[in-house]
Formats: sequence, C-alpha cells, structure tokens
Amino acid sequence: MSDQIYNVLFLCTGNSARSVLAETYLNAHGAGRFRAFSAGSHPNGRVNPYAIEVLRSAGLPVEGLRSKSWDEFAVPGAPQMDFIITVCDNAAGEVCPIWPGHPTSAHWPFEDPAAMTGSEDAIRRKFVDVFMQIRRRIDLFTSLPLRSLEGMALKRKLDELGGNSPAGAD
Repeated sequence: MSDQIYNVLFLCTGNSARSVLAETYLNAHGAGRFRAFSAGSHPNGRVNPYAIEVLRSAGLPVEGLRSKSWDEFAVPGAPQMDFIITVCDNAAGEVCPIWPGHPTSAHWPFEDPAAMTGSEDAIRRKFVDVFMQIRRRIDLFTSLPLRSLEGMALKRKLDELGGNSPAGAD
C-alpha cells in the first residue's frame, strides 16, 4: 500500500466557485491520498457566497478558503503538483506557468454557476448541480489506480473523466 500523497491543483479564471468546490471536496474525500489546491489566472479576490453555502450544506469545511492567483504555485518552495486540472474553458485556453515536475494535466469543463442569472433559487440550484458534477468526477478520479497507470494512460483516463475522450474511443 502506497503512502504517496498526490498534489492536485484545480484551475479556473476567477478562482471563486468551481475550482474552490473541487479543492474543498477533494481535500475532504480524497481518503488521505490527495492534497488539493485551487487558483485562478485572474482571481476575483473572493470566494462566491453561493459556493460557500453549497459547501456548508454538504458539511464541508470552508474556513481559510480564498481566491488566489496561480502564481502562488509557480514559485520556488510552492508544493510540487502531480496533477493540474482546469475546470473552466477560459483557464484551459490560457498560457499556464511552467509547473515544476511536469504534472499530468487535464481539462474538466463545468458550466460556470457564478455566471447564472435569475432568481436566488435558480442560482442556488445551479451551484448545487455543478457541485454534484464535480463530486462525481472527483469520485471517479480518486477510484483510479494511479500507481499502476503511467504517462499517457493516466493522461487518457483523466481526459476521459473530463469528457475529452478521443473520437471513436469507448
């Protein structure tokens, strides 16, 4: 049994909702095998209050959550990442910093609940829906036999989780 802890960085543009939801869920449910972080290319400076509400409703800790720049993870002394996962289309298309250690990267697109307009109930439902999608994807990710998957096989599995499987693949 390996005691390796995998570092995972979830990236989004504003680091206010999707990436924070993913970070918090993986830290709580990663079975001691994962340490999650989140950041944004252009952080907006605060975690979305609806994201905080959804996390609290799920019984997850919200203390210390903050919107931060991905630059914090590209400096000497920052944790070395094993996985970089973009969770929004904007961040996926941006030029990322050079990450030490050549982490495996993947893109898992989720609709931006912070862009939802309408009633407060509709916005809350959208946040819950996106959070449930993130939970399902992370649950699948944490069930992968990471130690036995190498290189391209691991990259392919992560891409499949994000709905990015090659044409014609099962």
